[in-house]
Amino acid sequence: MFVCNLTTSPPRKAVEEIIENLAVGNGTRVERIVSHGQASPDGFWYDQSEDEFVVVLSGRAKLAVEGRQQDLVLGPGDAVYLPAHCRHRVAWTDPTGPTVWLAVFWDPELAVAPAGPLAAETGQSAKSGPT
Repeated sequence: MFVCNLTTSPPRKAVEEIIENLAVGNGTRVERIVSHGQASPDGFWYDQSEDEFVVVLSGRAKLAVEGRQQDLVLGPGDAVYLPAHCRHRVAWTDPTGPTVWLAVFWDPELAVAPAGPLAAETGQSAKSGPT
């Protein structure tokens, strides 16, 4: 067991985003990402082979998703589910303070599907657990 607060004492401002692995294993990875005004380079798009669920814990950001006309404007508590190969990029993060993200990545072969409010948004549904 471990206990930590992901929003207090974020790493100091750096030239590059700071990415910290919090847990890794069995096709799954959990990261804390701290941005201080960084954005994806012009023309660069993430095109990952993993599904991703990301939450902004503090700060503000804009996420561009291929095929959407407007960037997603994200603040504390806002979450996005990005299926594998959903091309996206960080268009902007707040330069006046840290933007702290919690990102969970998993292998789509694990057959994890959105549940709860995410299922309603995506039209997908996780299988029910044992009854």
